[in-house]
Amino acid sequence: MTLDSSVPYRHLGGSLPLEDPTYVVREADNELYQALRDRNFCYVLNSRQMGKSSLRVRVMQRLQADGIACGVVDLSAMGTESTPSAWYKGLAYRIMRNFRRVKSADGSRFDWRGWWAEHDFLSPVQQLSELIQELLLSSTEENIILFIDEIDSVLSLDFSTDDFFAWIRSCYNNRADNEDYRRLTFCLLGVATPSDLIADKKRTPFNVGRAIALNGFNFTQAQSALQPGLTQAAIPNPKHVLRDILTWTGGQPFLTQKLCQLVVNHYSPDDAAVSVKEIVQAHILTHWESKDEPEHLRTIRDRFYAHPERTNRLLGLYQQILSQNGIKSDDSSEQRELRLTGLAVKRQNQLQVFNPIYQQIFDADWVSKALANMRPYAAAFNQWIASDRTDETQLLTGISLAAAKAWATGKSLSDQDYTY
Repeated sequence: MTLDSSVPYRHLGGSLPLEDPTYVVREADNELYQALRDRNFCYVLNSRQMGKSSLRVRVMQRLQADGIACGVVDLSAMGTESTPSAWYKGLAYRIMRNFRRVKSADGSRFDWRGWWAEHDFLSPVQQLSELIQELLLSSTEENIILFIDEIDSVLSLDFSTDDFFAWIRSCYNNRADNEDYRRLTFCLLGVATPSDLIADKKRTPFNVGRAIALNGFNFTQAQSALQPGLTQAAIPNPKHVLRDILTWTGGQPFLTQKLCQLVVNHYSPDDAAVSVKEIVQAHILTHWESKDEPEHLRTIRDRFYAHPERTNRLLGLYQQILSQNGIKSDDSSEQRELRLTGLAVKRQNQLQVFNPIYQQIFDADWVSKALANMRPYAAAFNQWIASDRTDETQLLTGISLAAAKAWATGKSLSDQDYTY
């Protein structure tokens, strides 16, 4: 059966349009809405394609309906080849164009570019700070929420943005002395850990902010949004099929939408029933790299290599999760980084593989091959592991040991590597 244009599950990748009936409301929707309405600084840091931008669109709409002035800046649109002066000016431009009604004292349109040039004796972050205070806060009576999306884009810049995050923190500190700042709130969204974005705990805004957890769909949340599309496509027993879909995807938003679409696309009315397992095997697992459109699984794989100095440790940690069917969650920096790949999720104080699809694609063989490509001593290491770490003939000595230590310098390896 070919998917009819009137059937849902058409929007894969990117944020869902406001009118899309397949948007699944989760606890994060109300949590983020209420926290921002209460003027709390919030951040939503999670892996790719978990629905962060779609969440932002809908929460922003609800806040605007309450009379709150909202602005959004997508940092990925600003590029990474920039100077601090150009970056902060571009950021100021994108913030101010959300509030075009802002006027000068005489009622004329405010020339913020002229203002920026006249204040070039200040550092770029001071220019941004003064612009927000002198113009935006002084000429806007409503509460203001600034959504900064794709915040991890700052990690690709050639200069430090610690001052930017420290400025956000200062806006909250200013609330004690300046009531205008009590009307200004921020929400940051992206794929990063707080320590990646700024390491200085004395200047970070994240220890005064509220982290919003964005989890996968459960059946109750998904049923009202996703089951109607299966029913409309005449899928037999749509409730049961949706449960099967969620079992395979673990409620991962992108995969769940995609598998719903695949079920509708490949259902044949001549079949007695729909086998979600067969559809997963044929259209996702088999030759997965060539079928990964829009890209999802390759994004997860590539995330392991985003920081080469951490790759070995992340692979080793993921290998532990596979071999033990989960490990105790300790919220360490390594575990947070692994969760950002999208492969692992925290459930009831356990770090587990997010879903069976990931577990079958990124299996033990995949990890072993990936580690073998990383370790110059892979053959001997694997023999040592196979002997339950008792075969001392596989241990490195002399020149081989010196070479391995030189290779390991600056890298974060697994505990097994260090023991070896």
